[in-house]
Amino acid sequence: MNRRGCLALLGMTAALPAAVLGQQPNAARLGVLSVTAADDAIGQARSTILVEALAGQGWKERANLTIDWRSGGGDRARIAQLADELIALKPDILLAVGTPSVEELRRRTTTIPIVFAVVTDPVSQGFVENLAHPGGNITGFTDYDGPLAGKWLEMLTQVTPPVRRVLVVYNPATAPFAPLMLRTIEDAARTLHVMVEPAPVHDAASIGALASRKDGAILVLPDFFTMANRAHLLASIAEARVPAVFWSRTFVDEGGLMSYSTDSAEQLRRAADYIDRILKGAHAADLPVQNPTKFELTINLKAAKELGITLSAGLLAIANDVIE
Repeated sequence: MNRRGCLALLGMTAALPAAVLGQQPNAARLGVLSVTAADDAIGQARSTILVEALAGQGWKERANLTIDWRSGGGDRARIAQLADELIALKPDILLAVGTPSVEELRRRTTTIPIVFAVVTDPVSQGFVENLAHPGGNITGFTDYDGPLAGKWLEMLTQVTPPVRRVLVVYNPATAPFAPLMLRTIEDAARTLHVMVEPAPVHDAASIGALASRKDGAILVLPDFFTMANRAHLLASIAEARVPAVFWSRTFVDEGGLMSYSTDSAEQLRRAADYIDRILKGAHAADLPVQNPTKFELTINLKAAKELGITLSAGLLAIANDVIE
């Protein structure tokens, strides 16, 4: 093709309507970075909830909103690469689902507003100045309230035969907030008269090693590594035949014993409200970070029967959902 033909082709491309090129004219652009895998049931459910919540605010894909979806599958290197891709698209606003997503995006922009969800302790991690007045370009919704960690441990003490030792499972590389939770758990352990032992995991071998720990119970901390590897984790716990408590009911739906968790779906709905407000002119610095308001206790009685344990009547009485 000669120079004149090439320039003509470029001119035709530039003249194509934005809809043909993948973005509606005058549409706002939202970039979403999640730590879960694109084909993970949790990620798919969260995407559906977000789209529905945004539509409820008047923001509809292929009408006045373009959403660029990126999913890291629990891989930090991949999440960093996807953060680069999203920033290059020049979005009007970003949604970061999970701590690693916030970390990578904040390294790349101090001007594009970032709303986060399912994030633990954003103040100590340096994401915001304080909860009431975040400052900067970041705000959002946390998935952790102080008493939660002690509650997880307390649940394990309501198991018969009694639990005397609890392994606390997390990946230090993907759960930088774990020391905060461990302090709360250790404080509760003294009152509850149980021994607590950190059990860091970081690969398939360390998860598999949990199968040989038949001397207590297991408490799994909020961590997207454990979520991404939950099938292997659940299999190892099942082989160990010990009671376990989890930070998300997803583990219980897939065979785990019990969970006490925040409602991540509600966080996505609330995040949609902040996205709407920022797109309409509000500043992230002026929108307070909000702690969770909804919690749910889920118990799997089938799992309890397979383990040969019983749960206290008091615990069962306050459960939001019992799987039989």
